[in-house]
Amino acid sequence: MTQADDATGAVPPGPADTVDAIAQHLVADLTRRGETVAVAESLTGGLVVSTLVGVPGASAVVRGGVVAYATPVKHTVLGVSSALLAANGAVDPEVARQMAAGVRIALSVDGEPATWGISTTGVAGPDPQDGKPVGTVYVGIASADGATAWELHLDGDRGAIRTASVSELLTRMSSVVRGRE
Repeated sequence: MTQADDATGAVPPGPADTVDAIAQHLVADLTRRGETVAVAESLTGGLVVSTLVGVPGASAVVRGGVVAYATPVKHTVLGVSSALLAANGAVDPEVARQMAAGVRIALSVDGEPATWGISTTGVAGPDPQDGKPVGTVYVGIASADGATAWELHLDGDRGAIRTASVSELLTRMSSVVRGRE
C-alpha cells in the first residue's frame, strides 16, 4: 500500500512505478507549481519528450524537445562547448549539464527560459563510443540555480538501455522537483 503525499493527495513515484506513472506525477507536480520543462535528447532520440507528452495536460508544462543526435548539433543548437566535445566526446557529464542548460534557453518563450532543462547522452550500443562502454549514460537537469548530471551504468540491449535512461531521468527529475517543495 502506498501513502499519499500530504499536500496534494498524489502518491509520489516509487521504484515500482512505470515510466508512464512517473511522467504523470512529474507533469502534475510541474503543473501545480506553474513550471515548465524543455528536453534535450541524444541516445533516447525523442523518447523522453514522447513519454511526457503522452500525459494528458502536458502541453501546460512541456515546452518541447531537441533531439541532438549528431554531436555537432549539441554545439550549434544547444550551445555545448565545442572544445568540450572535441576533448571528451558527447558521452560526458559536463555535456549532459550543458545540454540541459542549453535547452532551457533554446526553448525560451517570449524571452523566458523554461524552468527546467533535462537531458540524456550516452551509449546505447551495440558498440562503445568515445571510449565509453555500452550502457554508460549521463542524464542532466538544469534550472536557473545551475545544472547537475548523474552517471548511469545500464544493462541490456539498445532498446532496454534507451528505455531505462528515460525512466532514470524522469525519476530523478521528479525527486528534484519534489525536493524543492
